[in-house]
Amino acid sequence: MKTKNQLLSIAYLAVGSLTFNAANAQNKFIKEGVWRGEFKVNEVQVPFNFEVKGKDAEHATFTLINGSRRDDFHVQQIAKDSVFIKMNTYDAALVAKVNDDGTLSGVYKSLVPNFKGNFLPFVAEYGKTYRFVEPAKEIQSNHNLSGKWAIKILSKEPVADQIAVFEQKGNKLKGVFLKVTGDTRELEGIVQGDEFTLTGFSGPSPWLIRGKINPDKSITGEVGLGIYNNVKFEGVKDKKAELPDPYALTFLKEGYEKLDFTLPDLNGKQVSLSDDKYKGKVVIVEIIGTWCPNCTDQTQFLSPWYKANKTRGVEAIAVGFEQKDDLAYAKYTLGKLKEKYDIQYDILFGGIADKKVASEKFVALNKMIAFPTTIIIGRDGKVKQIHTGYTGEVTGKYFKQYVKKWNKELDKLIAEPVPSTEVALK
Repeated sequence: MKTKNQLLSIAYLAVGSLTFNAANAQNKFIKEGVWRGEFKVNEVQVPFNFEVKGKDAEHATFTLINGSRRDDFHVQQIAKDSVFIKMNTYDAALVAKVNDDGTLSGVYKSLVPNFKGNFLPFVAEYGKTYRFVEPAKEIQSNHNLSGKWAIKILSKEPVADQIAVFEQKGNKLKGVFLKVTGDTRELEGIVQGDEFTLTGFSGPSPWLIRGKINPDKSITGEVGLGIYNNVKFEGVKDKKAELPDPYALTFLKEGYEKLDFTLPDLNGKQVSLSDDKYKGKVVIVEIIGTWCPNCTDQTQFLSPWYKANKTRGVEAIAVGFEQKDDLAYAKYTLGKLKEKYDIQYDILFGGIADKKVASEKFVALNKMIAFPTTIIIGRDGKVKQIHTGYTGEVTGKYFKQYVKKWNKELDKLIAEPVPSTEVALK
C-alpha cells in the first residue's frame, strides 16, 4: 500500500504531466500554400490572395500577392488557434482564427490607439489560387482594356483627373491608377463580358475598382479604398493622357528661397536645417507618414540610394506626420519604418497626419498637397526642386523618368562646390 507522501508525489507528477502536455499541445497554424481570402467591405466581397511558407509562427512568412508584387509579413501565434499578422510599418493587422475545417476567419483592424479606422471582416480558404472566379466559370470578353486611360473622377468637389494603365491577357487584367499624390500600387483583376474588377491588398486598406465597358468603348465605374473614398469615375482610352507636372504643383511662396524648420527627432532632440551637419551639403527632405503606402514606397527607394551616396556630401531628413500627435507613438511607428528599411538618415516628427498641420510646419511652401512631398536643397541652402507625390515601379515609364531626373539633378547639385562662406565656417 502506498503511503500518503507517495500518493501526493504521484498526484504532483500527474498534474505536472498534464501541464506539460497542455503547454506543448500542437497549435493550429495556417496551412502552407496559397490561399484565397475575401474581405467584406460595405456588404461587398473584396478578394485577395496570399501564400504561407513555414509550418509554425516562428518560421513562417505570410506573403500578400498582387499580380507580380509580393509583400512579406511576420506571423505571431496569439492563441492555440489564432494568429496575428502585423502589416509591417502600417499600424494595422490581420487577426485570424484557424477553424476546425481548416479555413480562416478574422478581421483586418487598425491598431492606432483610440482611432476608429478600418475594421473589415474576412474569411479565407486554402488551395484556391484564383482571385475572382474559378477558371471554368470565366465569361468570355471581346474587349481588351490594355493601354492608357484618361480617368475623370465624378465629384461635387473639384478633383484632379487621373490616369490608369492596364494590361489585359485573355480575361486576366492588371493595372494601376495614378493621381497627383501617387499610385494605387499594382492591382490584379478580371474582365467578365462587359464588366471588369480590380483589387489590391498589400498591407494598407484594400482597393476595389469595379467598372463597365460601354458600347462606345468608354468605361464607367467606382473606386473604393477600404471603407473610405468610394467615388465614381468615367474614362476613355487616351495614349496622350498625362497628369499635371509633379515638379510644378508645390513651390515656394514669393519671397522665400530656403526652408526653415526645427522639429524633434525620435528621442526628442531638436533638429534644424541650420545645424552644422547640413551646412554646405545637398539635403533631401522627404515629408512622409507611415500610414501612407506611397510614402513607404518612396522611403524604400531613398534609403538604399542614400546609403550608396552619403559619402558624396549629401544628407537626408524624413519628417513624419503620424496618426497621433504624440512623440512616443511616433517613435514607435517611425522606429518601425527605420528598422524595416534600414534608414540611416535623421527622422523627425512633424505632428498629426494633416495637410494643414504640415503646411504650418513648412511655411515656405505654397501648400501641402500630398504625402509624400520631396524637397531637394542645394549646397547653398536654397531649394532647388520640389516633387509632389511618388510614382512607384509599377508605373513603368513614370518611375523610370522619376529616377532619371532624380539622379541627374542630384549629380549636378553634388558636383557643385561648397560655398566659400561654408568653407570658411568649417
